Amino acid sequence: MAHPARDFLPSRRLFLAGGLSALALPARADVGPELLKGTVAKFELAKPPKALPDLEFLDADDKPLKFADFKGKAVLINFWATWCAPCVKEMPSLDRLQAAMGKDKFVILPLSLDGPSQPKVAPFYKDRNLANLGIYFDKGRKVMRKLEISILPTSILVDPAGRELGRLEGEADWEKPEAIALMKAAMDGAN
Repeated sequence: MAHPARDFLPSRRLFLAGGLSALALPARADVGPELLKGTVAKFELAKPPKALPDLEFLDADDKPLKFADFKGKAVLINFWATWCAPCVKEMPSLDRLQAAMGKDKFVILPLSLDGPSQPKVAPFYKDRNLANLGIYFDKGRKVMRKLEISILPTSILVDPAGRELGRLEGEADWEKPEAIALMKAAMDGAN
């Protein structure tokens, strides 16, 4: 006669082994072409998602930061400048997107290219009531060059594992439902 506990154990081991192998797989955001409509229709998916180089940029106090400092969160990197009209137009929608999404699992990094005019950025934020975005700078445009950015504004979506999911060249209305759905899909890659 078979022992019920012995019959149960092999299948239990198989279940655990399968479960552990699933945990070992890298996080994958479920960002597909079906999400690319409306304001984010021009978003170009990276096929496949690629590791983002860990580049250095500065915060408002000239403290160096790296993209790895935000690992575990979905990140929208936005290259912009105060002298770029389309950039200026989209900044309020980025601010509202950050407010709507919170900062626990998602952060927007607006990297200003305002080199010599760096002192203009804080007053720009204040004049436009941009209270939800941090102030960051790409001094010398090193990050811009390394990531091959040629158009302002350009936004790069990064999953919580630090991989570029894709990018959008030009402005977008980031508070629209389709943009929020895209950000949420990138955030879900950590689950």
